[in-house]
Amino acid sequence: MPRAIISPSVLASDFGQLTAECKRMIKGGAEWLHMDVMDGHFVPNITMGAPILSCVSKGVPGIFMDCHMMVAEPEKWVNDIADAGGALYCFHLEATSDPVSLIKTIHDRKMKAGVAISPDTPSTAITDDVAAIADMLLVMTVYPGRGGQAFLERCVPKVAELRKRFPDKDIEVDGGVGPKTIDLCANAGSNVIVAGTAIFGATEPEKVIATLKATVDAAQARITTAK
Repeated sequence: MPRAIISPSVLASDFGQLTAECKRMIKGGAEWLHMDVMDGHFVPNITMGAPILSCVSKGVPGIFMDCHMMVAEPEKWVNDIADAGGALYCFHLEATSDPVSLIKTIHDRKMKAGVAISPDTPSTAITDDVAAIADMLLVMTVYPGRGGQAFLERCVPKVAELRKRFPDKDIEVDGGVGPKTIDLCANAGSNVIVAGTAIFGATEPEKVIATLKATVDAAQARITTAK
C-alpha cells in the first residue's frame, strides 16, 4: 500500500492568517495542505480561488497544495490552479462528463490528478480506465460544501471497495475525520487523510497529525501481515 500522508484542511484555519497557518501545519508534520476551492455552483459555499492559492504558494515555498475542486466546470480552472502553484488537482466525478480528458489536461500542466466522489455516488462510478490514469481517489465522508459536518460512516465501505480494486493507488478520505474516526478510515485502506477542525482546533496540532499518521501506519502493517 502507498504511504500515509496527512493533509490538513485549511477550510478550518484562520483565513486572516492563511500563510502562517499553512507554515504551522508543515512545522507540525503535515506533508500536504488540503485547499478547498468552492464556486457557489457545484456547492452552495464560496471559499478561495487561484489568487489566494498563488499568495500561499509564494509565502510558503515548496508547499504541496492538494486542491479539492468543488466546482461545476472543473475543466475551466486547470490552468489557473496550475499557474497558482497547485500540486494536485482533484475534481468531482459528478461535475464532468469526460474525466479521462480532464485528467490528461491536468497532467499536461504537470499536476497530479485526483478524482472525488460525493457520499451518494457509488465507488463503481470510478471506472477502471479513469482510475488507471488518476493519481488519487477521494471518498467524501461528508457532503461537499462546508466544514464541521459529522462523519458519514456509511461511506467507509467505498474506501475498502476501491482499495481492493486499486491496491497501489493513493486513496484519500475527507470530512469529519479525526482521532475518533481515523481507525475506520485507516482499516478500510485509506492512506491520505484530510482533517480540518480536528487538527486546526487542537491545542497541539502536531500531536493530532502524529496520531493520524501512526494509525494509518499501524493499519497498513496489519493489512500487509494479513496478506
